[in-house]
Amino acid sequence: MRIVLHVLVSAFAVFITGRLLPGVSIDGFGTAIVVAIVLALVNAVLGPVLVALTLPINVVTLGLFTFVIIGGLVMLTAAVVPGFRVASFWWALGFAFVLALVNSAFHAVTAV
Repeated sequence: MRIVLHVLVSAFAVFITGRLLPGVSIDGFGTAIVVAIVLALVNAVLGPVLVALTLPINVVTLGLFTFVIIGGLVMLTAAVVPGFRVASFWWALGFAFVLALVNSAFHAVTAV
């Protein structure tokens, strides 16, 4: 039951973030649910692999290259999920940043 609640809260955060940013388009709440699930899977599977492969670059840039990886993962999610469009890499990076803020706020409220 907690997993379903986390997915719904994350989907709501994706939906709200998509409405806040003009460079991001989400067709509906059903698409937001799919985006939340796919983004979680992509972050869980590809995220650590890409961070490990780019470790030397991350060390040189003091971890800032991780933001490039996160933006790329959002762009990958946009390429995979129909109905979720991101205008550019910068919008993907902004989407990831705003999504992290909105998601943490929503999860803090529902953790009561």
